[in-house]
Amino acid sequence: MKKLVCFLLAVMLVCPAAGCTKDDGLDEITLVLDWTPNTNHAGLFVAESEGYFEDAGLKVNIIQPPEGGAEALVASNKAQFGISFQDSMAPALSLDKPLDIVAVAAICQHNLSGIISRADKNIYTFSDLEGKSYATWGSPIEQSIIKHCMAQEGADFLQLNMIDSTVTDVLAALETDTVDTVWVYEYWDVIKAEIEGFDFSYMDFISADDMLDYYTPVIITSGKYASENEDAVKRFLTAVKRGYELSAADPLIAAEALLNADETLDRELVTRSLNLLQNYFLDDNGDWGYIDADRWNGFYAWLYENKLVTKNLENVGFNTEYLR
Repeated sequence: MKKLVCFLLAVMLVCPAAGCTKDDGLDEITLVLDWTPNTNHAGLFVAESEGYFEDAGLKVNIIQPPEGGAEALVASNKAQFGISFQDSMAPALSLDKPLDIVAVAAICQHNLSGIISRADKNIYTFSDLEGKSYATWGSPIEQSIIKHCMAQEGADFLQLNMIDSTVTDVLAALETDTVDTVWVYEYWDVIKAEIEGFDFSYMDFISADDMLDYYTPVIITSGKYASENEDAVKRFLTAVKRGYELSAADPLIAAEALLNADETLDRELVTRSLNLLQNYFLDDNGDWGYIDADRWNGFYAWLYENKLVTKNLENVGFNTEYLR
């Protein structure tokens, strides 16, 4: 809470309104990441390093999130943009007073997450999770996805031991038997496991059910900010789009931009990750940011049918008109 208060005070001191203009004529905005810098964010740092934001008349401050994530800051106009996920947006959108957040672009075109385990645990299918332990962050949607994947193979979710834990070092948790399996992003933790010679097994969610190919991660803004600053939103997305298009065309440039932004990152991990991620930044038509309404609505319909949200969220929470 202290960190969040300090962050909010800092934002208000720097820019009392939702976005402001600096002496150099650039509109200053803030973007809140979802986590520490990683390859999902490559296009943002490419846009920064290549001067695309400046070309768009913007000064973009890219910051790491408080413990509560980016959604609350964006909804309250303390930050103009943030990184979120379709699944974690859903509860906020179904409140009696929904958070004022809307996804304006998809960073990746497919859900590239799944669960990883140590190879000697013999977890090769979701039915193998019976009798094992899983590190959960306590989200009903997260747990229902695991349950759904197990049910697809006739397995009993009640036979999976849920361990409340926010794992920060996946391989250490698996190596020390803290848990048997963890939810990860394939093109980060799985590649890290390969680099470190860790003997593992991995299962992705979309292989279990196409419905789980929802959008993660996405760029969000607030409806209020977007309606009052349509031109700034379009300029921002144009610059970011250029950044991800270059990342897809030349992952080495993207790797250098990300490594320059965070020197603590492992060069081999970043390079190998972007060599694979370049295939997921753009859709089949070569466009970045596209959100398919049927895919978005299909996942939210499943949440509603399973009483994981209290409202029908059809066509709620996304708007790609600013990309046009």
